[in-house]
Amino acid sequence: MQQVKLERFNNAFMEQLNIIFGTTIKNPILKKVVVTGVAITNDLSFAKVYFTCFDEDKNLVLKELKESASFLRGELSKKVEIRHTPELTFEYDSSLEYARRIEEKIKEINEEK
Repeated sequence: MQQVKLERFNNAFMEQLNIIFGTTIKNPILKKVVVTGVAITNDLSFAKVYFTCFDEDKNLVLKELKESASFLRGELSKKVEIRHTPELTFEYDSSLEYARRIEEKIKEINEEK
């Protein structure tokens, strides 16, 4: 039961954060952020937000996200029905970059044939 509830919250947070980045956020650096996943702890006190960004320095984006964490948490509390909105931490999701590099290597190999 608890795992299903956590999964629902993870999905709701991911969906709402992507909406917030697309519509509510005014910071042009954060407008390019895409949330790829959320992992909320079992006690619902912390949420790790995985993100990627296009055409931006990931360290600068991470800094801006940390500065905007309380605003984002406040916006989430308005949109997701949860007794206590978890503290947000952010982690860059490099899996898309990794997949892109693999795809480029496969193209190179195919071109050599």
